[in-house]
Amino acid sequence: MSITASRRTTSVIAALAAVPLFVALAGCATASSDAGSGDGGNETVKVGVVGKGDAQWAPFVEAAAEEGITVELVDFGSYEQPNPALTEGEIDLNQFQHIVYLAEYNSASGSDLTPVGSTAIYPLGLYSQKYDDVDDIPKGETVAVPDDASNQARALLVLQSAGLIELKSGGTIFSDLADVDTEKSKVEVTALEAALIPTSLPDVAAAIINNDFVEDAGLTFDDAIAQDDPEDPNALPYVNIFAARAEDADNETYLKLVEIFQTNEDVQAGLLESSGDTAVPLQTPVEDLVASLEKVQEDTEANK
Repeated sequence: MSITASRRTTSVIAALAAVPLFVALAGCATASSDAGSGDGGNETVKVGVVGKGDAQWAPFVEAAAEEGITVELVDFGSYEQPNPALTEGEIDLNQFQHIVYLAEYNSASGSDLTPVGSTAIYPLGLYSQKYDDVDDIPKGETVAVPDDASNQARALLVLQSAGLIELKSGGTIFSDLADVDTEKSKVEVTALEAALIPTSLPDVAAAIINNDFVEDAGLTFDDAIAQDDPEDPNALPYVNIFAARAEDADNETYLKLVEIFQTNEDVQAGLLESSGDTAVPLQTPVEDLVASLEKVQEDTEANK
């Protein structure tokens, strides 16, 4: 499946980042003792998400119930919360992140969370309230990018592909603001918290906005003036995943939930709806996800 860009959108090639959808504040709960027993019937699985109200989750819970699995969605208010909750056993699975984000968490925390299934990849867009085309952005203007490491690197790659900046390294999943060659770049780049970028859009020439915050800026996904390419083979590290603790990697109940998410028509329709038809659903083999995680984690350690 491919993404149809706006007539005003410049399609550019860069690494993809997965972007979960809008957040709602909630606390953690203790994972059910009977979760994922694998013997079928009346099982409860606590799944951590960022955006419980997104359209895919209600049909997912319903479809799981039809298979004898009670899914309890645990909603988190920021991306920093679901992985520690999973590590500590407060939830059984989470679904909000891409492989690069998980690799960074595992590397920093010493955890061994692992992918158990893919969901989708999402394009990352450049938006502006002042300019309708990347070429219209004057030299010396300021462009904002997210301040978290994984999405910042991807955002910089988008800007480089759009001809706005040049990266000293040529661009990697570890690029940050220090990698920007200011003398050779058309614009200056500033980093802001992802959730704050929409309200800051009027103050900059353009900004990379995560999908979950696009509508907060009064924009639609078709308003992007540049974005990355979901067909890029380098996209694998940025595939969104279900994650579990390593000891639960082969849990039959968890794998069944992944299958439900990937194949249920109502779930898939909800996924597209909540992403503004930008999500590209995937059924990537788990071994490929794990291999990608191992490689990115090795690279992350080497890059420290």
